[in-house]
Amino acid sequence: MRFGLFGGASARRDAAVPESAHGYRDFIDYHVEAEALGFYGSFVTEHHFTAIGQISATLTLLTWIAARTTTLRLGTAVIVLPWHNPVLLAEQAATLDLLSRGRLDFGVGKGYRNNEFSGFAMPPEQAEARFDEALSVIRQAWTADEPFSHRGPYWDFAQIVVEPPPAQRPHPPLWMAASSDKSIRACAQRDCNLLLDQFASPEQTGERIARYRHELEAAGNLWHPMRVAVARQFWVASDAADREAALRRQAAANNRLLALSQGPSSRAGSHILGYSSREAHALIGTADEITKKLGALRDVGVHYVLLSGPSSPDNLRRFAREIMPAFASA
Repeated sequence: MRFGLFGGASARRDAAVPESAHGYRDFIDYHVEAEALGFYGSFVTEHHFTAIGQISATLTLLTWIAARTTTLRLGTAVIVLPWHNPVLLAEQAATLDLLSRGRLDFGVGKGYRNNEFSGFAMPPEQAEARFDEALSVIRQAWTADEPFSHRGPYWDFAQIVVEPPPAQRPHPPLWMAASSDKSIRACAQRDCNLLLDQFASPEQTGERIARYRHELEAAGNLWHPMRVAVARQFWVASDAADREAALRRQAAANNRLLALSQGPSSRAGSHILGYSSREAHALIGTADEITKKLGALRDVGVHYVLLSGPSSPDNLRRFAREIMPAFASA
């Protein structure tokens, strides 16, 4: 199995400027530590209007991480395409891919949070159509060597060549977050890699991986186990009391995110809204307990796990020292 990171930093508006910036700098140092410990990559979130300081300029932050690292894959999980001009986004992403020597994993999504649709004054009913159009433009922007034009319901571009070209050809790997039959089928038909959420059971996760592989091969696209990444919240606890405290912290954090997600403009079926119990399958426990849970994921076909949790170097080191060796590939 390979292991990576998932999540974001925090820079609160109500904090003093040095303290606010410290959250981002700690997050970057955490990634430098992760690379040194043998972690494979990281997927960073994008959110807006949260009042809790979540990352909004994902590519900017990843560019800074790229400058401090040499091998760590740099993922977006996910950039919400409906919010962005697709040509400007293609340019910015290609620039990061070039500067990082081809380490970008470009994860994209449609958005789900009530406050984001409301804040951008965008009807959630437009999300899917905007997503499809933007993704088509970005793919063409990365692969077209001659000027092209595009005229669509949301975007018009006339005789453009997008620069710079990305380092990875034909373009950086595309990733999509999906969980329903329909969304997994769409992911496979678009030949995108699959991001699976933090909350599903190993049994559900295995079913989704099998469905994705079937749909991928039915569409004539190549299957590989590393085309799927599964996120999990984690904390390596010293004892039962430490485990219970970590579960309480995680439940409080999930409730904050749930409050941001709910509302009349939320898109149905989004990951955090779809589960009544959000800590049941988290990798929170002693090293032995986490090893057993990871074994259950490995048994259903999971090869790439993304760890989400506080940016604690000590916790990261405990995971690398006490758990990762048991899952090292030959």
